[in-house]
Amino acid sequence: MVVIGVALLAGCYLVGMLIGDLLGLALGVEANVGGVGFAMVLLVVVADQLRRRGHLEPVSEQGILFWSAMYIPIVVAMAATQNVVSAVSGGPMAIIAGVAAVAVCLALVPVLARIGGRAEALPPLRDDEAMEAVR
Repeated sequence: MVVIGVALLAGCYLVGMLIGDLLGLALGVEANVGGVGFAMVLLVVVADQLRRRGHLEPVSEQGILFWSAMYIPIVVAMAATQNVVSAVSGGPMAIIAGVAAVAVCLALVPVLARIGGRAEALPPLRDDEAMEAVR
């Protein structure tokens, strides 16, 4: 049932926001610190655990997958918009810090890519598996 997906999404969002608010209080910041991120991680973990334990009917699982797919891009886009507005109105130091963080992450991509080593390519899908993956 899609309702279970909505309930799981709402519960994860509320718990994530609570954790973000508590983290903000602990750090002395009057803001939610990472609440959206905590909610997304919690949604992924809880849905995976329910799926592994067999507590989800296929229809319920589809509802959770649908709402998690809708939730993540929308909430991240909303949070990113708020962060950009705050950074631009906060002055040049916030913009410099953001640009520096992105530059460091981009510089570390080749370093992190070398850590794992080479892996074998996945075998090609059979025709019936390919058709099932498309559906």
